[in-house]
Formats: sequence, structure tokens, C-alpha cells
Amino acid sequence: MAYSETRIVIGGIAHVPILIVIANFIKGKFGIKTKKVKDTVVKEGKDTVVKEEKVKTIKELSNKLDSIEQKADEVYEKVKKKKKDKKKKKIENN
Repeated sequence: MAYSETRIVIGGIAHVPILIVIANFIKGKFGIKTKKVKDTVVKEGKDTVVKEEKVKTIKELSNKLDSIEQKADEVYEKVKKKKKDKKKKKIENN
């Protein structure tokens, strides 16, 4: 027995709310409770201090990475210049 495309689409759409309910049930049973985490951050200052330290560390690492990239660019330019000079010397010697 063949079904029309519209009947198949309607059947699929009818199952979406059921799948959402099942997913939310599983998420509620096994998922992380984000509400408790937010409450503890507001009540306790420890979590916010840790987050601020993490932000500072990330900024420091970002700055170090920028300086490393600049040094790498400088080295690349020096190597490129030396190769260019070697090519000029070879051409002049021939």
C-alpha cells in the first residue's frame, strides 16, 4: 500500500512533539541542572573569582600567542630575505 507524500510529511510532523517530550524527559533526568549552578554563582563569590581568574589566564595566553605570532612573522621575513640574498649572490657569481 503506497502513501502520498503529504500523508508521510503530516505523520512525521505529528511525531515531532512526542520526540521533543521524550528528549526533554531524558534531559531532565540525566542532564546538568543549570539553574542550581546559576544560583550558587550568585550566592557564593568563589565561583565568580574562579571565572575571573580563568578570564585573566586566557587573556595572558592570548597576549603571549600574539607575541609568538609576531616573532614567527619576523623570523619568516628574515629567512625569506636571506633566501632572496642567496639567489642574488648566485646570479651575480654566474
